[in-house]
Amino acid sequence: MTIDETIQYWIETAENDLETAESLYNSGHYDWCLFLGHLVLEKILKAHWVKFNKDVNHPKIHNLLNLAKETILNQTEDELAFLRLVNNFHLENRYPDYKKEFHKIVTKEYCLDNFNKIKERYQWFKSQLK
Repeated sequence: MTIDETIQYWIETAENDLETAESLYNSGHYDWCLFLGHLVLEKILKAHWVKFNKDVNHPKIHNLLNLAKETILNQTEDELAFLRLVNNFHLENRYPDYKKEFHKIVTKEYCLDNFNKIKERYQWFKSQLK
């Protein structure tokens, strides 16, 4: 794939995951909604990584902070703190002991607040690709 095709791939798969996350939220699967929210941001950041580095061979990492640092995106401290928080949504859902604890804190309100912020960040990241 070309660089442009790779960027488009990451955008399209992020959009698909965003729709799925919405469905998960609507069906009350708040922990999985936030897990996919992490993937949405990861994929749009990988699109930025590909664009900035002019390389289709993106790093095989899930850490949003590390991905963001390897692009030209300017992030405030608050924005970086949010990416740090969202990193936890990926880890906490991957391992059973973390998932059990995470499930306890993920209320509908907690999910909605963070999912809305994920969607806002996603839209901003996407707008920066043009």
